[in-house]
Order: sequence, then C-alpha cells, then structure tokens
Amino acid sequence: MIDMNIIDFLQYSFIQKAFLAGSFVAITCAALGMFLVLRKMSLIGDGLSHVSFGAIALGLFLGVYPFYIAVPVVMLGSLFILKISENAKVYGDAAIGIVSAVGIAGGIILASMSKGFNIDLFSYLFGNILAISAPEVILSMVLSFLVLAVLYFFYWDLFSATFDEEYARTTGIKINLINTLLALLTAVTVVLSVKVVGVMLVSAFLVLPAVTALQLAKNFSTAIVLSTISALISVVTGITLSFFLDLPTGATIVIINTVFFIAALTVKKFI
Repeated sequence: MIDMNIIDFLQYSFIQKAFLAGSFVAITCAALGMFLVLRKMSLIGDGLSHVSFGAIALGLFLGVYPFYIAVPVVMLGSLFILKISENAKVYGDAAIGIVSAVGIAGGIILASMSKGFNIDLFSYLFGNILAISAPEVILSMVLSFLVLAVLYFFYWDLFSATFDEEYARTTGIKINLINTLLALLTAVTVVLSVKVVGVMLVSAFLVLPAVTALQLAKNFSTAIVLSTISALISVVTGITLSFFLDLPTGATIVIINTVFFIAALTVKKFI
C-alpha cells in the first residue's frame, strides 16, 4: 500500500493522463454498450477483443505501433463477422466464434515466434492505463470523439433499429448500413478499451455499465446517462484504488463495475 495523500497523487502526470484517456473511453463504452446490449450483440465485443490480440501481436512482431495495425484489422474483423452471418448462413454467435478463434490463434503463433515482445503483449492482455503515453491519450480522445460523433448523428436510426428493426426498415432506415456502422464503431471502441482494461476484460467494460443502468432507468436516454456515470466512476475509482493498493488497474475497474451492477440489482428490488 502506498503512503501518499490525494493531492500528491493527482499531481502525477501519468495519473492525469490515465484519468483523461480513461474517462473518454468510459463514456464511449457506456454509450455504445447500451446499443450492443439491447441489440443482443454483446458477444461481438468479446470476439473483436480476441481479434485485437492477434492484431496487436502482429504490430509488435512487425515493429509497428500496435494500435496502427489493430484499428484497421479489428474493423475488418467486424465486417467479416457481418458478412459470414449474412452470406454463409452462420448464426451471429458462431461467426463471432470463428473470427475470435482465428484472432487469438494468430496472436499466439506470432507470440511464439517473437524474440522479446511477450512482456509488451502481456500488458495489452490485462491493460496498463497507468503507463499510457501522451500520444496514446490524444489518439484515445480523437477516436472517442469520432465514435461519439457518429453515435450522435445516427442516434435516431440506431435507436429505431434497436427497438423495432422491421418498423425501422419500413420507414426507410438502411438496416444493413446501421449494422455495419455499429460493428465498425464497436471495433474502434474495443481497440480503445484494450489499453484501459486489457484484451481479456474488454467485453465486460462494454457490457457492465449498460446492464447496470438498465436495472434502474425508466427510459433509454436515462439509461445512457446512468451508464456513462457508472463507467466514469468505475474508471476514476479503479485507477485510484489500483494505485494506492497496488492492484491491476483493468481488473479493478471491472470489479467496481460488477459491484455497481450487484448494487443496482439490489436497489431494483426496492423500487
């Protein structure tokens, strides 16, 4: 346990960067996760996180900054999942399983062929937001703004497709375009989340704030607000506790999210 007061703690630049990047990613995950949960697409986050593992391993193997490889590769993975589901008569969860298996297998093979990047790969597996660099903070903010902007401009199309896909189709909404858009946004968000909570916990970070909010909210807009608040508090609290208690940051963030979910379930019984 570290003996330090909160003022000294907040003066560290790496803590400030972790809070900044973590907050942007938390808001993005909270907003996008709501659509994924309600459209029963939660598993796509887990599948794409495995693809990101393979993509990050490829970047490290080639000596390229991993996120430069991971973003386009994971986006291609998300499109491949959609195409398999639509054209190969394979159910969505099976398509996710196929792409997920290929991603994780590719990452393992590249790791076995490596000459010293396994330590770096380990940090991506379990997250290491306290080691986030200034360029990574900027990248996280830019990509988060991009995802949130797309969600804002396509909000009503996404909303309609989420609650009544057939009705949305009859009103002229291009469902295939919306599904593609949602898959691509998920891909970008998964890559963003890897630095915060790690490959192994990305799906939990996408799902838990949303399901927590849905226990308490009476309407969709309130659910998004509650999901965002839950995600933000979990990131800030998780970073703080992990620093003072010397715990893994990503795992601590997810455990706090889980505590919030259990608390919401408990409160729901009395309201």
